[in-house]
Amino acid sequence: MSAADTGFVLVCSALVLLMTPGLAIFYGGLTRSKNVLSTMMHSFFLMGLATVIWIVYGYSISFGTDVGGFIGGLNHFLGRGVGPEVKECLTIPHTVYMIFQGMFVIITPALIAGVFAERMKFSSYVIFMVLWITFVYGPICHWVWGGGWLQQRGILDFAGGLVVHLNCGVAALVCAVVVGKRKGYGTRPFILHNLTLTLLGVGLLWFGWFGFNAGSQLAADGVAANAFLVTHVAAVVGALSWLFAEWALKRKPTTLGLASGAIAGLGSITPASGFVGLGSAIIIGLVAGVICYLAVLAKDGLGYDDSLDVVGIHGVGGVWGTVATGLFASKLINQAGNDGLFFGNPSQLATQVLGVLATIVFCAVVTAIILYVVKATMGLRVTDEEEDAGVDTAAHGEVGYNF
Repeated sequence: MSAADTGFVLVCSALVLLMTPGLAIFYGGLTRSKNVLSTMMHSFFLMGLATVIWIVYGYSISFGTDVGGFIGGLNHFLGRGVGPEVKECLTIPHTVYMIFQGMFVIITPALIAGVFAERMKFSSYVIFMVLWITFVYGPICHWVWGGGWLQQRGILDFAGGLVVHLNCGVAALVCAVVVGKRKGYGTRPFILHNLTLTLLGVGLLWFGWFGFNAGSQLAADGVAANAFLVTHVAAVVGALSWLFAEWALKRKPTTLGLASGAIAGLGSITPASGFVGLGSAIIIGLVAGVICYLAVLAKDGLGYDDSLDVVGIHGVGGVWGTVATGLFASKLINQAGNDGLFFGNPSQLATQVLGVLATIVFCAVVTAIILYVVKATMGLRVTDEEEDAGVDTAAHGEVGYNF
């Protein structure tokens, strides 16, 4: 056991947890004032729900003994076998590994909630999240990180390009289609109510992201330091490229564009952060800012209502980051990884593309099934009257502001 590694991963776990309140603040500022509390509630509630699921069976189906390459067994049910002993092949206690991974299962479904903000019933939200964590997050996490079939094929996903960003982005797109548009969408403006709140949330997310990416090395070493560095570089380049693209097309650079570009850069570098160097990080961030901005612009033409741009930023960013890992990965950065296409190994790019396609198909199909089951049994949306009044009052009996 390494005291340094253990302390490092514990601090990173706290940083990743901080990202969920940061996300709540980020999302809350982007909604109308009558829905700020219900939007923030989505994230804070999952800190409780996802943690309980993780302890009872979520960790086990994600990281338990492999069953056919698809799912983990129940050998860690209710934390069985997870104690202070060192986790195999690591230098940290098993409990520390469990809690670090548990922070990812909190924020991943919380990201999805941005797509149906301002219109989904809270009771339906709770059931949807229980089912989604169980039947979508658990299996895909096992495929990529828990010894499943994609990991066996050599997939590279350092901190969650597939497991977190593409997974939530695909689920968000399906939710946008099945849940439907907000009342009045496309015929009246939906003006975000507190951009300063959103910028504070982005700052907290950016801060926590260093634990998200660097912590995924699970050791305080050179690879973790590299992940920290390229994470920041991709974030700033993504912010600048989105801003200048917006400035060129809309003639006005906005603070929201700068913030969104940073998130696009952070999401795109996530799968590559432990495998690529500085030059590659600059390219990844540069492309991420532009393509994610264009993806957000395209949603109106495609006809879906993604309230807080989950699909354009996390979905598109997850695809780009995962594919870019297959292009730019280098064993000079991480001996435990692999070389990508530009370092003489085209097969790694093929593996990354396979991972993207498998995640899209599985997540889309299972998410749609879950949504239609919930819709048929409970309904998904608040009533038109409740939507007009605001979900804060209708669902929670509270208001975010009382002047």
